Amino acid sequence: MLNISENKIKDRRPFEQAESLKLTVASEQKRRRVRILFVTCCIVFLMLFLPWTQYIRSKGYVTMLQPEHRAQTIHSVIAGRIEKWYVNEGAFVSKGDTIVSITEVKDEYFDSLLLPRTQRQVDAKNLSALSYKEKVKALESQIAALKRNNILRKEQARNKLEMAELQVESDSIRFEQAKVNYEIGLKQLGRAEKLYEEGLRSLTDLETRRLKFQEVQASVIGVENSLLSSRNALISAKLELDAIDNDFKDKLSKAESDMYTAQSSQYDAEGSATKLENQYSNYEARTGFRHILAPQDGFIAEAIQVGLGETIKEGDQIVNIVPSNGKLAVEMYISPVDLPLMEVGKKVRFIFDGWPAIVFSGWPRLSNGTFGGVIVAIDQFAGRTNQYRVLVAEDPEEIPWPEMLRVGSGADGIALLNDVPVWYEIWRQLNGFPADFYTRTQKEEIAKGKK
Repeated sequence: MLNISENKIKDRRPFEQAESLKLTVASEQKRRRVRILFVTCCIVFLMLFLPWTQYIRSKGYVTMLQPEHRAQTIHSVIAGRIEKWYVNEGAFVSKGDTIVSITEVKDEYFDSLLLPRTQRQVDAKNLSALSYKEKVKALESQIAALKRNNILRKEQARNKLEMAELQVESDSIRFEQAKVNYEIGLKQLGRAEKLYEEGLRSLTDLETRRLKFQEVQASVIGVENSLLSSRNALISAKLELDAIDNDFKDKLSKAESDMYTAQSSQYDAEGSATKLENQYSNYEARTGFRHILAPQDGFIAEAIQVGLGETIKEGDQIVNIVPSNGKLAVEMYISPVDLPLMEVGKKVRFIFDGWPAIVFSGWPRLSNGTFGGVIVAIDQFAGRTNQYRVLVAEDPEEIPWPEMLRVGSGADGIALLNDVPVWYEIWRQLNGFPADFYTRTQKEEIAKGKK
């Protein structure tokens, strides 16, 4: 039988001169390329089943977490002219430090003795009110005498009322005792009749028991009559107490009517004095507004009004200040289609401007140079760009954010979603389907599995 290995054309014909034929023969280099291509395809196929973390990427900038710690503008409360600057831009100021002083530009505040003269007007009105006040005191003394007499009469009536209440309470106790005696006597009579029927007691004993029961019944009725009488006495004492109050109110009304007339004049004078005192307080407070003070610790960022002698109006911006003791956060903006995937407490990774990072968005565990954050607030309405603002704070479980990070720095946010295979993510991107995300129940189950 012919061996196949021996039936080769190259054994019968030499290939040295057949260049075209030599090209059809597989060389060792070509075999190596085929093997490399096969291995590469296998690796790519296996990579399609690797886990891929879906994400939402958005730009933002660094800001302060609390609204009171964000950069603010200090305004002038009063109109004036800039007199002197006490700080420079970039300087640190503590709460209450003077930043700039201004002088008045309105003629009604030019008077150097404005406060003392206003105080004298206040004193004159207060003396006018004092005279009416003394008249009121005289009428109050008269009213006080009526009240003292009324107190004594009412005290006497209250004592009588208390005696009546105690009598009612005493009769009530006696009545309850009589009812108990009645119940006991009724039971004893029943037992006596039963013993008599059985022949164990004589008729005399039974009649004696019946007589005692009649006495108990009479006692109950008598005690009840006493209780009703004491209750009537209590009602009479209450009526007498009310009559004393009515008589006192008639006399008191006349005295109070005269007192209120005097008080009306007093209050009118005091009202004028109060108006002047209010004006004096406004003048005094206005003098404090001539010095623009720092509302909190921070750094002077920009002086808006700079020239000495420059005139400013009420509410004009004077200087910008950046607080120094706030916590940093990031404001990032997302499109409406990604809003359902966002929720408070979700983790976010950040790449800050100025801090280099190597990022693999789909494999966050391989990323370096990123910083962690947690979503703390999501706006309920879209802004002018039809995007929703998301506020992200520093994640306490991750490494701290850089100390040199400043407000206004750019931040590239990566919100991490569900873990899916690479092939699924490619299929989702090609078909334009939305990303997956964990529900609260799934998150709890995953957390329990990790524990």
